[in-house]
Amino acid sequence: MQQKPARIRIVDAAYELMLTVGLARATTKEIAKAAGCSEAALYKYFASKEELFIRVLKERLPTLGPLLDRLMSEPEKHTVEENLTEIARQAALFYEQSFPIAASLYAETQLKRRHDEAMRQMGAGAHMPIRGVAAYLRAEQQAGRVHPYADTFAAASLLMGACAQRAFAYDATAEGKPPPVDTFAPAIARTLLRGISLAGGPA
Repeated sequence: MQQKPARIRIVDAAYELMLTVGLARATTKEIAKAAGCSEAALYKYFASKEELFIRVLKERLPTLGPLLDRLMSEPEKHTVEENLTEIARQAALFYEQSFPIAASLYAETQLKRRHDEAMRQMGAGAHMPIRGVAAYLRAEQQAGRVHPYADTFAAASLLMGACAQRAFAYDATAEGKPPPVDTFAPAIARTLLRGISLAGGPA
């Protein structure tokens, strides 16, 4: 059986290690070892662990970028509620899978600061999905499908915040797991839309 290319093996190994031991403890040395290559070979493809982390998020987890690009290029193909539901679904799955990877950063303040600085330099970070959803909602405003006075940044923050909360806020419940994404996403979208729609938006 033909071996996967080195870059794919590195991303696969990084994903598995970050998921099992967390981002903070997944060193480039361990990632390279798990990928069956040298640490020097890893740096041929990725400038830093932060860059590798971004590639893991984009290539192994559900991502909003392509979805938002598609919705903005053809905003009226589906209803706003349908679009918000799909955004909520993707975001909920992303946070559900990314929180176990990134949570360990919050236990090490200095490492978190270095990571955040690296993210800023690469134009990435946890704030970017909020900006993307806000941009989509502004496009819907321009198309006349969202109230012209609706605060798109606040609406995007509420949507993404709810999806992030779903990833960790339900562990202590009797069920010990979050509500199913197929019921959660439509409910969040429907509720948010009541506040920003032309019928229910601010006067």
